Amino acid sequence: MPKLAHPWHACPAAALRGVRGVLTDIDDTLTTEGVISPEALLALSALHQAGLPVIAITGRPMGWSVPVARDTTIDAVVAENGAVALFREGGTLVTEYEQDEATRATNAQRLQATARRILAEVPGATLARDSAGRVTDIAIDHSEFSHLSPEAIQQVVALMQAAGMNATVSSIHINGWYGSHNKLSGARWIVQRLLGRDLENETSSWVYVGDSTNDQAMFAHFPLSVGVANLRRFADQLTVWPAYLTDAERGAGFAEVARAVLAARTSG
Repeated sequence: MPKLAHPWHACPAAALRGVRGVLTDIDDTLTTEGVISPEALLALSALHQAGLPVIAITGRPMGWSVPVARDTTIDAVVAENGAVALFREGGTLVTEYEQDEATRATNAQRLQATARRILAEVPGATLARDSAGRVTDIAIDHSEFSHLSPEAIQQVVALMQAAGMNATVSSIHINGWYGSHNKLSGARWIVQRLLGRDLENETSSWVYVGDSTNDQAMFAHFPLSVGVANLRRFADQLTVWPAYLTDAERGAGFAEVARAVLAARTSG
């Protein structure tokens, strides 16, 4: 257990009674072997029934996120690291973008040019298989279906940054994009858009759950930040740890978080 992270079961119930919602990553946080686990699905349903909004903030693409936003009890998905929001409104799935159409069109050409350079210069680099559904970023696979060494991952990051892109490394992909958006700005945007509330006025009342190095800004921002247990695999790469770590990994870890939040609401 890292010195700055506490076991999730030690989180005081009093700190959880005022929780107003849950923000969560998807891959290896809700999912196990690429699928949202039964435990996580039950936890999402229980949170929904309790009236607690759950918003997923992910590096996955817009196209991949459609069935998650449409077919689960998740209230919204913010995809492509803060660039695209998907949510149900009046029985219809709505898609909104952080950037206007002209900006997206210009950036698309720059993204593809950088992708071509990465594939040419980094041995073994391949585009993520979900790339066809991407609108505002590119993703290089490092652990989902292909494997890149730590050195190759850093080379990809360096090439993205040299092209003026933001670059983050998730548990499966290296994502790169143009623009000032990120997971935190996406969370602020969707809470305002969906709920009409200012997330910055409620920072201590939202739980954030994640699993990887690209969750560090969110871990730093939210006092009730939680890493599922498989976050430990990135121990040597983390500079910011969450406040808490679950005992269980992946979807089972998310379920552990949900149980404690829901139990706190009925205690005391």
